[in-house]
Amino acid sequence: QVQFVESGGGLVQPGGSLRLSCAASGSIFSIYAMGWYRQAPGKQRELVAFSTGGSTGYADSVKGRFTISRDNAKNTVFLQMNSLKPEDTAVYYCFANDFKRDYWGQGTQVTVSS
Repeated sequence: QVQFVESGGGLVQPGGSLRLSCAASGSIFSIYAMGWYRQAPGKQRELVAFSTGGSTGYADSVKGRFTISRDNAKNTVFLQMNSLKPEDTAVYYCFANDFKRDYWGQGTQVTVSS
């Protein structure tokens, strides 16, 4: 089994910042990629950002505002979210891929509202 500990979600005003973190543990080795998806009410889940061994990628809607980083020694991924907008409101899900399959966290709520 693989366990995830996600933290950092919450309520923030437009223009504010949050930092999400996600630590993977258990039966997962040689993680290739880690990242974040999000799902807003009534919408499909969308890829927000990912990090592989040598590259990162972002959804167009978050480029220039969000930054993903990893601590490979701790199987942990972070998402620094700046200049948050109401449309960033969603449940954010951490994932990890070990070359065989994806593993998912339980999700953390991010709400951007005044």
